[in-house]
Amino acid sequence: MSQTNTRVGDFRVLAGADLTGMEDRLVVMGQDTGVAEVALPAANSDFALYVLTEGGLDGELVAVRPLQPDRNVRLALKGMCNPGDVLVLADVATAADKGKVRVLPAVAGTYRGLGIAEQVGVDGQAVLVRPAMIGNITVAQ
Repeated sequence: MSQTNTRVGDFRVLAGADLTGMEDRLVVMGQDTGVAEVALPAANSDFALYVLTEGGLDGELVAVRPLQPDRNVRLALKGMCNPGDVLVLADVATAADKGKVRVLPAVAGTYRGLGIAEQVGVDGQAVLVRPAMIGNITVAQ
């Protein structure tokens, strides 16, 4: 069987919310009446598996890049990181942090490991990350 109608790399999809100026953040794929659209994550457990590479207004076409382990990406960072740190979604309870990544916290909870930092990073930087679908990580106290 052959694969048909597939694509590699960045692709265009509708914005399901205002994503103006949100480049380098992770977004989730969803739908509106059967039409694909992306938005910032609403929960820390969301499958935010796409990087926004070109933002836009709600209903406009934006560009996203799927996370792939054979290609590093730059992601908006909350806080600081070092090479080798496991990165997870930043806490979506703070609206300004939706779609950013942070170092795996020491606070008890379940987090989804999304990648490994490949450089030292500071707050607000688009840090170099190697996507790695690590899965759920439970931090116990």
